[in-house]
Amino acid sequence: MESLATFRLAGPGYGAFVLSLDFELHWGVRDHEPINGPYHQNLLGAREAIPRLLEMFKRYEISATWAIVGFLFAESREQRRKFGPAVLPRYHDKAFDPYTEPIGQGEKDDPLHFAPSLIEQIRRCPMQEVATHTFSHHYCCELGQTAESFKADLDSAIAIATDRGIRFHSVVFPRNQVNPDYFPIALNAGMICYRGSEHGWMHRGITRQERTVALRVARIGDTYVDISGNRIVRWDEILEPNGLCNVRASRFLWPYRRALQGFEERRLSRTIDQLKLAALEDAVFHLWFHPHNFGIHLEENLSFLEAILEAFASARERYGMRSLSMNAVAELVREEFRLRPTENERIVPPATRKESVPA
Repeated sequence: MESLATFRLAGPGYGAFVLSLDFELHWGVRDHEPINGPYHQNLLGAREAIPRLLEMFKRYEISATWAIVGFLFAESREQRRKFGPAVLPRYHDKAFDPYTEPIGQGEKDDPLHFAPSLIEQIRRCPMQEVATHTFSHHYCCELGQTAESFKADLDSAIAIATDRGIRFHSVVFPRNQVNPDYFPIALNAGMICYRGSEHGWMHRGITRQERTVALRVARIGDTYVDISGNRIVRWDEILEPNGLCNVRASRFLWPYRRALQGFEERRLSRTIDQLKLAALEDAVFHLWFHPHNFGIHLEENLSFLEAILEAFASARERYGMRSLSMNAVAELVREEFRLRPTENERIVPPATRKESVPA
């Protein structure tokens, strides 16, 4: 029986490792984590983690996509106000309103709400893509916000980045709240791709009302045991009829937990097996996390990530796998792919894989 790979859409002839990071600091958790609460150290630790991550990416020649909340671009409170949107989201749950958050004058006195120096480090690091995570960490499925508030928010994110000479091509929707009604807005703003949720009911983007303990347990459990199945993304799944590319997530990189350290080898092997599967199948493996996930237990988290990057380096050498940003994947799909073959046509894969595929 011929391999199913024989019949899939021809890709570029190699697998891709995509790494994306949601850079938010306090803006990503402010609705449930007070600035001086228990999570403070995680957020502050993200500022130490980012330079270490960039150094590691340089060493392994990794192209990562950094989806950054627009508020973090501001040099000062006044500059953030200057680029503020014409229409604000009117969330029914006032805890979501970021414009009520007390903030300092700038990065020096408020390092958890401003981060222009870190953004500058990212943009100066080779092979890094700066993407948008909206201006205000805009929630696209919560009650009270509208298409108008999303458009105004995205316009502000683009404007403050343009002021620093940065142009966006990729958008990551906060909390993975992907709202298809907003795709035309993203396209008209110049976006060509977004990050969809990984497969599995427990990984879908959810609102606050849909969040349950059972859902979180299922998400964590899927890291250690196979609940949602195969995580790789086929090249022919990426381009959508609306014109946007869905560079779908494969796996969230959960942070180190001391209570679960006995399962770390299992967590690592499951991640590496999926990366290797993508390399063998000429598919895409997309790993994502937040820098603040590394804010505590930094050395353990960096060591875990480095083991994954070492596995990628081996796949690059052995199978020709490449490290690509979300934008680079979308550009390949948009510009270089043939149309889907008819029933009577088939596309032969670029090389015959003789190795066994990990389960």
